[in-house]
Amino acid sequence: MSMKDRKDAYENKFAHDEELRFKAIARRNKLLGLWAAEKLGKTGDEAEAYAKEVVLADFEEAGDDDVFRKVRGDFDAAGVEQSDHQIRRTMDELLEEAIAQVQAE
Repeated sequence: MSMKDRKDAYENKFAHDEELRFKAIARRNKLLGLWAAEKLGKTGDEAEAYAKEVVLADFEEAGDDDVFRKVRGDFDAAGVEQSDHQIRRTMDELLEEAIAQVQAE
């Protein structure tokens, strides 16, 4: 394998990994949105619409803080009792679940 072949293979793997990472984070955000929607008393179409809002919140800035702030703010506004730690722990757990789902597809 030439250096160029190795470089191309590495770049392809990196691009694939980035795509998987992006899909997993989007999936995690949807799962988080559905989890939060349940806590907020939303069901059916309303829960799906809320999950989409959480996914879209992730495009505000790099990292997870924008998604966290969205859920935290909505919980605070609705009087939902969840600590910052509980929300972040759920985000971590759902990311693991989302990665497993994306890898299985």
